[in-house]
Amino acid sequence: MPKGKILGVWLDVIDRSGLHDAIVSSVSGGGGDVYAYANIHAINLAQKLPRFKTFLNDAHVVYCDGEGVRLGAWLLGLRFPPRVVLTYWAWELCAFCAEKGFSVFFLGAPENVIGLAVDRARRKIPKLKIAGWHHGYFTKNGPENDAIVARINAADPDILLVGFGMPAQEYWIDENRARMKVRVILPAGSLFDYMSGTKNIAPAWMANHGLEWVYRLFQEPGRLWKRYLIGNPAFFLRVLSQAVHKRE
Repeated sequence: MPKGKILGVWLDVIDRSGLHDAIVSSVSGGGGDVYAYANIHAINLAQKLPRFKTFLNDAHVVYCDGEGVRLGAWLLGLRFPPRVVLTYWAWELCAFCAEKGFSVFFLGAPENVIGLAVDRARRKIPKLKIAGWHHGYFTKNGPENDAIVARINAADPDILLVGFGMPAQEYWIDENRARMKVRVILPAGSLFDYMSGTKNIAPAWMANHGLEWVYRLFQEPGRLWKRYLIGNPAFFLRVLSQAVHKRE
């Protein structure tokens, strides 16, 4: 599979169809493959968190989740297919899993939110096999964590979606992956908030122009202003610096 490197992070040149094909192979292989997403925030985190960068570069697949990353890639002479944003892809992924007979486990979000996400998934895609679910507010080590891992193993899902936010979800996956009986693991960020309907996705016209970040910023300015108003310019400055040095 072709790859491109942006600020030390390797991304796969892959679209939704390619992701579906790869997931089929991973489920057949049974190796607990990680499918990570990379947006501007992820690549920025990778610049200051070596462990997080290693996680991304060791993942089975890292797909482009953001128009900003595609633009950054273009500035570096790389060409990526249309981005795959999990909050939009999720329902298509669930329908694909239902079609293939793959089971899923949802892990993350507050208890009421994950419950709503499961209910909506069952209504929208009745044939989806939901192996289990659990909220994300548990101690991430020790007996409580061990009980969650045991619960996942007992459910024996093909696909595990982990939504703790970045980089907590990636670190948890890294620490527990080897002892989980799952075929595919996807970090999921705030996916369950959107699946449950407790948060709204950006209107189509904004999504089609890569402006989801503006919509999210207005939804949660206190939490996200640094990520977008400082993080986005910092990303492009780093990319431009990398582009200049490549030409020297």
